[in-house]
Amino acid sequence: MNYAIIGSGAIGGALAQQFARSKVPVVIANRRGPASLPETIQSLAPTVTAKEMTDALNADIIILAVPFNAVGDVARLRDRWDGKIVVDATNAIEFPAFKPMDLGGKPSSEVIAAHFRGANVVKAFNTLPAAVLADEPRVGNGHRTLFVSGNHADANETVASLVATLGFSAITLGRLSEGGLLQQFGGPLALHSLIKQG
Repeated sequence: MNYAIIGSGAIGGALAQQFARSKVPVVIANRRGPASLPETIQSLAPTVTAKEMTDALNADIIILAVPFNAVGDVARLRDRWDGKIVVDATNAIEFPAFKPMDLGGKPSSEVIAAHFRGANVVKAFNTLPAAVLADEPRVGNGHRTLFVSGNHADANETVASLVATLGFSAITLGRLSEGGLLQQFGGPLALHSLIKQG
């Protein structure tokens, strides 16, 4: 499996740090190109490699760390996403009110899945604030918890394995209509840093 992070903001940068900490190779891209990546991300080479967006989208597992409103722009870069796992690390937030977007009761990840035709969409990496997500995931005798939800059991298992490789404890919550709703911004599991002991 190879990995790409799309987006170099707070969440994308935090994830890049975790990949580098665990020595898991990953490419990172944004719409402005490799030269625009912050020095903090460039300093994570060679584990973290900057690529053009179109090259990064060839990865097996693509982590979306872009603003929710930018997801459609990324999806339009390919006609089909068959065989890809697209990890939704976004949060559907209405600014400047900082409240959940009105999606008509649909889980935000199902909105994203409609854009990425053929992909297995998994919700993960979105519940921790960026500063906490970037921090050491091992705390005392425990590990920070990240939640995983998706409609495809194999894809969920693959993403949960990546979560564990990065040093977190993965808890799989089922389908997007179930766990995805719990995880998304405004849900009961958003913005809580939980530690699994042992």
